[in-house]
Amino acid sequence: MMTLLSIEEPETKSDSAIWHKQHPVWGLGFRPFYLLAACFAALSLPLWIAQYLGWFSAWPQVTAAWHMHEMIFGVVIAVIIGFLFTAGRNWTGLPTPTNLHLAGLACWWLIGRVAMLAAPPSLAALVDLSFLPLAAWPIYRVLKQSGNKRNMFLIMLLALLTVANAIFHAAVLNLITLNPALPIHAAILIIVVIESVIGARVIPMFTQNGVPGVVPIVYPWLNRSAITAIVIASLASISPLPSALIALLCACAGCVVLARFALWQPHRTLGTPLVWILHLSYAWIPLGFFMLALSAIGLIPSSAAWHALTVGSMAGLILGMMTRTTLGHTGRLLKTGHAELAMYLLIQTGAVARVTASLGAPALYQVSLIVAMLCWSSAFLLFVIAYGPYLLRARVDGREG
Repeated sequence: MMTLLSIEEPETKSDSAIWHKQHPVWGLGFRPFYLLAACFAALSLPLWIAQYLGWFSAWPQVTAAWHMHEMIFGVVIAVIIGFLFTAGRNWTGLPTPTNLHLAGLACWWLIGRVAMLAAPPSLAALVDLSFLPLAAWPIYRVLKQSGNKRNMFLIMLLALLTVANAIFHAAVLNLITLNPALPIHAAILIIVVIESVIGARVIPMFTQNGVPGVVPIVYPWLNRSAITAIVIASLASISPLPSALIALLCACAGCVVLARFALWQPHRTLGTPLVWILHLSYAWIPLGFFMLALSAIGLIPSSAAWHALTVGSMAGLILGMMTRTTLGHTGRLLKTGHAELAMYLLIQTGAVARVTASLGAPALYQVSLIVAMLCWSSAFLLFVIAYGPYLLRARVDGREG
């Protein structure tokens, strides 16, 4: 467990290796990918909302399928890869992409975003599909070389994400008869599994280290039960099983995850923003499964559940982990100020607004949608403004990374 902690906590040991060989942004994976993901998140959602509401119609590629795909395989995947490049080095002690290798991967991700907007769909699919295998290979290599079997499951999940992405493109290109939303929903649930596993490892530790006097209760058997329940409910929710059975399995998953989460004592973290943002974001996972249960039996729209899992959980955890990782790996203290608090409040307000848009009265839909967009974009833009200088400059302690 301590190896996971090391990605977030600033190191205090001295290090004689001070890099002068390249621009600091290419020193470690979190730097370019966090910055690119935040910029793209801040810009892409307003583009989609403007197109969706009919304010802007000059870009025919900006469809609902594009929006779903780019939020997951654009924004979220970039953050995951940036995190894993950084964590992988800490877990194994072996180098992950830097310098030209890292720059090439970041540029290829960016080319993929441009291709999804401007290139012919078949070419865009080829460019976009190639990124995840190219980025996953260095992670697999260091895990394999170091014998780190504990985290090898992440390679399997990245492979499943690649398969989901391929099915999405096949559906969009009419190579198969399938709603493109289905592989996107599968990808969301795969990422929820990643969040659940990594979150269960680090959130209790960050809570104990960051909030004096709080000792979260962790039962390994309950962790295993929660992951198992999430996997079963996830498979059920994208399958043709009877609606009542899907609802039951999703509700059970929500109950097990909520029970585990309650033992982490989230109510005692309210005075520590760097910790409560992780708890609050994680709480959207059981809520999302409860909503999936209700949507399976037709009581609420399914979009409410999917946006609870994406805007509430994913985006909240992304901002919480990006701020924490950046502070720790640029040699700064793990302390938050007004900028971080504003980011956290904005993204959570945006999550509430987006879920409300799906659940509320039709007359309030457009207003709630615009509020959610403004909160989302403002949160990520604030990250770019406040943390961009950290990501573009060398560590303040002169260490590598």
